[in-house]
Amino acid sequence: METYETIKQWKEQHISSFLDSSKSLNEFHDQVMLKVLKVALRKMNKSPIPCQFTWFITGSGGRLEQGLISDQDHGIVYLNSNGENEAYFLALGEEISYGLHIVGYPYCKGNIMSSNPVWCKSIEKWENQLMQWMEDESWEVMRYLQIFYDARQLFGNPENLVRLKKIIYQYQLQNPNLLKRIAANMKHVKNAIGPMGQIMVEQYGIYQGYINLKYTAFIPYVNSIRLLSIKEGVFENSTVDRLEKLSQMEQYKKLLKHCKSNFLHLIDVRMTILNAMNYDDTHYLNVKKLTNDQRKEIKKVLKDGKSLHDHVMALILQ
Repeated sequence: METYETIKQWKEQHISSFLDSSKSLNEFHDQVMLKVLKVALRKMNKSPIPCQFTWFITGSGGRLEQGLISDQDHGIVYLNSNGENEAYFLALGEEISYGLHIVGYPYCKGNIMSSNPVWCKSIEKWENQLMQWMEDESWEVMRYLQIFYDARQLFGNPENLVRLKKIIYQYQLQNPNLLKRIAANMKHVKNAIGPMGQIMVEQYGIYQGYINLKYTAFIPYVNSIRLLSIKEGVFENSTVDRLEKLSQMEQYKKLLKHCKSNFLHLIDVRMTILNAMNYDDTHYLNVKKLTNDQRKEIKKVLKDGKSLHDHVMALILQ
């Protein structure tokens, strides 16, 4: 009978066999997390599952863009709203979060986990919460909306998530100011290219001489494409799938011409960071180890990402 400890051992023994591509690595992470869910449900078996539910992951996992090490970002949507169900699914969420932690997925520093009542609700309460978030002006809830839009079902009915995401899409059609508030939330990105055209690396600390791919490279692409997806009602999860859908729209063909190849290159580059000891390590690239051609390529990706970000911000905030 599997336990969190045996899943951890299985994960550590087999992950090296799934490092040939980002796709296989993310499929492996899905397998591990579903094993954790199975054990968590078994530990709850003194109480039968009270109603249908969807367990989702979000963040890089939701977008199928996880690296070697990933932290937790997940939530629950269940069908029937009552006190008994709320207690059951919060307890399940706590068990899932604990299990993932034991297996090697660090707790989310922002508490975006099924153990948090904010991320574990009935579908009716999720609908109400999304409406409250969209009518709120705070920075935090604009971030929550973005995080939720990346939600991907790992267990249960995926249509529950589509139903909720459609609420966001329909709301912004009637209230264009929502997109402006989300855009303002992501307006500033870390500068990647210096005034002389040089790659801006970390100047101090343990990552001196490295570039933070998460903040200088991934975020400009991910945030921009997500924002356009909300605007156009694109419900695909991964940045690549969203790009493919958006690139078919006449108004974005020129803007997104090289984005897919750039983003796939970024993912390939991150797959070379295999000596990571913790979650932060997976985001840092040692520029000194790049060849001249590799530096030119990553510089192009960084410049294009900043250009895309600036264009989308101008489009939404005009």
